[in-house]
Amino acid sequence: MVGSTNKTYFFKNKPLFGLDIGNGSLKVMQLEASSLDSHSPRIVGYGTAKFDRSAVDNGVVTRPEVIAESLLELFKNGLIGDITTRRVAMAIPAYRTFTRAISLPGLKPKELADAVQLEAEQYVPVPLDELYLDYSVIRAEKDATEVFAVAVPRKIVDSYLTLAELLGLEVMLIETTLGGGSRLFSRDKQNDGASVIIDFGSLSSDISIFDKNVLVTGTVQGGGSVFTASIKNKLGVTQTEANIIKNKYGLGLSKKQTEIRQALEPTLEQIVREIRRMIRYYEERYGSDRPIIQAIILGGGANMPGLTEYLTAALRLSVRHCEPWQYFNDTGLQAPSAADKPMYATAAGLSLITPKDVLAP
Repeated sequence: MVGSTNKTYFFKNKPLFGLDIGNGSLKVMQLEASSLDSHSPRIVGYGTAKFDRSAVDNGVVTRPEVIAESLLELFKNGLIGDITTRRVAMAIPAYRTFTRAISLPGLKPKELADAVQLEAEQYVPVPLDELYLDYSVIRAEKDATEVFAVAVPRKIVDSYLTLAELLGLEVMLIETTLGGGSRLFSRDKQNDGASVIIDFGSLSSDISIFDKNVLVTGTVQGGGSVFTASIKNKLGVTQTEANIIKNKYGLGLSKKQTEIRQALEPTLEQIVREIRRMIRYYEERYGSDRPIIQAIILGGGANMPGLTEYLTAALRLSVRHCEPWQYFNDTGLQAPSAADKPMYATAAGLSLITPKDVLAP
């Protein structure tokens, strides 16, 4: 999204680490730079830490010193392995951004920026001078060009840059959480067909349709924390008890299965409706030459028991769980618990960034 203008840094393929700032927690991961092109890149270090949720307001880091303190404590005492670089790639929640695939006539590269800006003015409900606008080319032919445009409020990006400056970090790239998830899935052996990717975050579920590139995006306000709150309210239990019930039983077989399902269905049905809408849009825009063959779930909320089966029945698609550790080599490092692995999806995707990603026009 936002890249460094000093291109010399990456000519020697120097490492970076991924930093994912979520709702009251942050995750980091670094891969060995020389192993990025291998089948199974090696994890150098990773970790997670919590911070006061009031430090972030509507996507803006309003109290950077709070997050900085948590990150420094993580680096000092909480890492598994080590983070050996000050170069960082950061992710902004997709639901705080405006994204769209744009079809344009065949244009020269130098004409694209002006054309994208004109198109963005038509669909972004915020003045462009309050946004950072970037794009990547999906398809370029003689008579047609298709780009994927991303617009992010300047105050959000600038607050991330302020945090990085406070920590003495060099920001190489800022992108959306959708970018991290899709890059992670691009390592999957079964990514040769159009797929729905559902990233269950804490407050929202980011959805994209991926076929070599992100083509369609959507977001539903509902994720892991929302599931916990719904169970808490329905069953009349504490927040801690609700979280245990969600992670241990979820939608699976239990004495409270009916009540849990009733609690979660309003949010799940909203997610399913959005996915169906996106699939219809994809089919209308791209035809049936590349049909959607599967749905992939990832993120911290994706490991809830019974979720895969629920979505398989609701979408009538094969649904698989994408767990980040399956793509990496963690030899010599203690792996996180099975319940914690999914939360690293975005940080893992960021850690896969290569010089080509940063230096791309």
